[in-house]
Amino acid sequence: MQKQSHFIFLILFPIILFSQNEVCFEIEDNPNPNHPAFSIFSKYVNVLGIIHIYAESNISDEKVLHVAAVAAELLDNDEDGNVDDPLIEASLIELNTIMPVFQSENGNSIDTFFDNLEDDGCLGAVLFRNEIDPSQPGHWGDDATVEEVLHTINSCGHVEVYPSLYALEPNSSDLTDAMDMARGGQFINIPDPYPDEAWYHYDDWTCEYDCMAMEYLYWCIVTNMGILADAQTCAGIANEWEPCTPELFESTDTLMFNLVTNPENMLPQLAPDGNYCPANVGIAKYTNPVSFSILSNYPNPFNPTTTIQFAVSTMTIASLGIYDISGKLVDTLVRGDFEAGEHEVIWNAVNHSSGIYFVELMAGENRGVQKLILLK
Repeated sequence: MQKQSHFIFLILFPIILFSQNEVCFEIEDNPNPNHPAFSIFSKYVNVLGIIHIYAESNISDEKVLHVAAVAAELLDNDEDGNVDDPLIEASLIELNTIMPVFQSENGNSIDTFFDNLEDDGCLGAVLFRNEIDPSQPGHWGDDATVEEVLHTINSCGHVEVYPSLYALEPNSSDLTDAMDMARGGQFINIPDPYPDEAWYHYDDWTCEYDCMAMEYLYWCIVTNMGILADAQTCAGIANEWEPCTPELFESTDTLMFNLVTNPENMLPQLAPDGNYCPANVGIAKYTNPVSFSILSNYPNPFNPTTTIQFAVSTMTIASLGIYDISGKLVDTLVRGDFEAGEHEVIWNAVNHSSGIYFVELMAGENRGVQKLILLK
């Protein structure tokens, strides 16, 4: 499967599952039936052109669409039809983010998949059929969908785009600094026992330091959402995570509470409920979009100039802007009317410092993003 480097616009069709689940995606046939890793799947959902969900034939449509809805809700938490963080969107698209759903962790399918995956996409986590319960979104012990989709978005998105906040190595980020405090010290290996003052004491010996950090980020995000706040869940997770309510989280883990709730960080604040159909609040723009794509940018990495090629299907007003890794607009390359066809623009970054940048193509209300790397 080829890595996707362009934004895909979806025509969304409402699919209503029972009375409580409204999911505006459709299940399609596997687009890569001959790929040695993906041939085991028969069901596919493209979530906003960003996350590619593949599922085995015996996974019910209800469960597959539940995974899609949760992914969309975490990416577009206010459900206005736009991904909340365009830099996370760009990273997930560029890395070709995939979310496989298997019948079980035993059997040949999962072995076939991992034996043949190679570098065909960014895989943050997997899901199994018995871990998905659309009637209890994210409820601990019943539905692992929120956890595994968050792991995928975080590992293929946040860790890549915002390393100073979310890098997973010791002494590398705000996340790991906070985790060292939550665990009562910096432990490369799991201590036995954890210090009494620790409130995060995960003891899975197969989970190394970076894995611990990823799990910690999950606990913090969903605690702030209130997913863990019922008494039964609090008791069930206390051996691993103590501040199970938003109030305890705020008073116990000040560093991560401030990181998770800082609006500049654009982490999801609202718990997914398994419903995603923003047509009621303006997603109708997806029904007849201008078709366009960023075709390529070369060279990349570059110094100091790179050529950005893009195409539009009809005459339209379009603009190209350059953003730094914090999301700040640093350059506007062009804005105006473009005839249908292919176009190219050169960005001269001689006055900018080395680092990661993003080029954003806007046409009407539609957007496409690609990553640029400036090396000096």
